[in-house]
Amino acid sequence: MPLFSSPSSKCFWITLIVFSLSYYLLIAKSTTLQTSPPPPKPCNKNPYKQLNLVLNKNGSVRRGPVPPESPPAPDPNLPTKVLSKDLPINKSKGTWARIYLPRETLDQNSKLPLLVFFHGGGFIFLSASSTIFHEFCFNMANDVVAVVASIEYRLAPEHRLPAAYEDAVEALHWIKTNQEEDDWLRYYADLSNVFLVGSSAGGNIAYNAGLRLVATGSGYDLGIPKIQGLILIQPYFGGTQMTGSEMRLANEPHLSLCNNYALWELSLPVGADRDHEYCNPTVGDGPKKIEMIRRLGWRVLVTGCGGDPLVDRQMELVKVMEMKGVKVVGHFRAGDYHGVQDTDPFKAKQLYE
Repeated sequence: MPLFSSPSSKCFWITLIVFSLSYYLLIAKSTTLQTSPPPPKPCNKNPYKQLNLVLNKNGSVRRGPVPPESPPAPDPNLPTKVLSKDLPINKSKGTWARIYLPRETLDQNSKLPLLVFFHGGGFIFLSASSTIFHEFCFNMANDVVAVVASIEYRLAPEHRLPAAYEDAVEALHWIKTNQEEDDWLRYYADLSNVFLVGSSAGGNIAYNAGLRLVATGSGYDLGIPKIQGLILIQPYFGGTQMTGSEMRLANEPHLSLCNNYALWELSLPVGADRDHEYCNPTVGDGPKKIEMIRRLGWRVLVTGCGGDPLVDRQMELVKVMEMKGVKVVGHFRAGDYHGVQDTDPFKAKQLYE
């Protein structure tokens, strides 16, 4: 018997088909609404207020309560696995270095690799003495078995980029010229085996300071240690075009889109946008500069995680480096969040390994 053999059955089947299509579309729409990320929260147009900063009349800012800080421990009689001490670099700029030395090294004659570390904080917050970075460097020196020099650099917005890059390069010159004056650097640090290491904004500093060095042909002839490569831990990069991970994680509490934009606005040179070379390494002459890293034979490690809004940019940097023939390793894992290794000792230990 034909499907639509009578007007009543024809009406029934048409009604059923229309209902089924409507139900399917409703379910599809509901599923889309459930899986689509929520829209970004509205940002405060004043970047200072967005970051809870108070702008003083002299151009400085008040940052609120200082996060916990830890003092160095240079006394070898103390029951600690790693000794540490602070040494001034440039007193007029307020820059200095905290040196970390594994205790076991005191009984050995061989020298250790030197890791020059730059802390995170969006270029605006925190210090080399902040407890989270003190503990990070303490454990890195102990687990990796290396000398670590954690650099205190000038912060934005009082000192916008490239001030931090200049301080990083100056610190490397200081390490080379002061090696004979400091026993730890003289006897225990191998200045022919040096890596620049940075977390978040510190990863950006390590990268851009490295570019400044390769542009002049890094080496002992320039009065700096022999750089072997870069270790970029969830490096802080940006751009004017949003990536998929930035859209998906726009409201991620560890680095929201609003805070991300405000940090760049107060860190970049006045009037620059997020496609400036300091922020976006894959536009303009960025790929050409990466070729210089290849020519020097530097090795590069870039780490990231799926819960970091910046992960797409980090993966893109690895892709460009691979295209340019750089010896690069990208290590990306699922989940977690921006800065996880700074607060989770287990994740930090995985990184050291």
